[in-house]
Amino acid sequence: MNMVLTLVIVTDEADHYDAVRAATEAGREHPSRVLAVIRRDPDAEPALDAEIRQPGTAGPGEVILLRLYGPLGDHPGAVVTPLLVPDVPVVAWWPGHGPEAPAEDPIGRLAQRRITDSLRAPNPVADLLTRIRHYRPGDTDLTWTRLTPWRSLLASAMDRPCGWVTSAEVTAEPHYPSAELLAAWLSDQLEVPVRRMESHGPGLTDVRLAADTGDIRVTRLDGRAATLSRPGQPDQTVALTRRPASEALAEELRHLDADEVYVSAAKHVGPLLNRTELTSSPS
Repeated sequence: MNMVLTLVIVTDEADHYDAVRAATEAGREHPSRVLAVIRRDPDAEPALDAEIRQPGTAGPGEVILLRLYGPLGDHPGAVVTPLLVPDVPVVAWWPGHGPEAPAEDPIGRLAQRRITDSLRAPNPVADLLTRIRHYRPGDTDLTWTRLTPWRSLLASAMDRPCGWVTSAEVTAEPHYPSAELLAAWLSDQLEVPVRRMESHGPGLTDVRLAADTGDIRVTRLDGRAATLSRPGQPDQTVALTRRPASEALAEELRHLDADEVYVSAAKHVGPLLNRTELTSSPS
């Protein structure tokens, strides 16, 4: 009864170990019951394998692994519903390739918050755009959560007077949806044209804001530390490590209401991709 929520993980056998470990680490900040729904051989006879890990052995809350075989895998909601605790919020997480419309998924219908990860899809940017088109309050994506340190650093860099920002560039490896979301967020917040440039990665490598007094630039080439450059100031090295799934998941579990900033930025992704100022070119 002291659990703050029930986290339902929808995954497969290959990904379930890392997903449960990430949920366990996040559970130290957000004590949760974890239900891992693992789809197995869809051609097998209908069967259900269940494993219960008691609190203290895999985190502060109990962990239940549910392996669904055969046609039973088409009805995960019916399996999970009897295990939910009344009046306890439910969060659904797809650590791998998730549904196009999470709110319409059998597990998604049970949840107040629905967390996906477009980076795991075969075509990450197209996957993100599809989810944005099917958005319902409570949906979010870890491609957005991974941007929190970047957004915080860019916001703090503009605390000092820098004049008007007239344009921006976001550089990242190809097919990296977080870059599209960051470009959309900058366009939404600053109301300026944003160019999308490509690099060899890893992940996001460079953001440049062109201002009246000179460029504000954050460059990260190794995925760990970044260089912050501002007009009239010495360059500054700041920690900007790529976030593991457990850290991003823990952040998403801190609030169960709709993320209005994500919604506002997500609405700009499609229009930006269709406009000439958001281009892709090698660097």
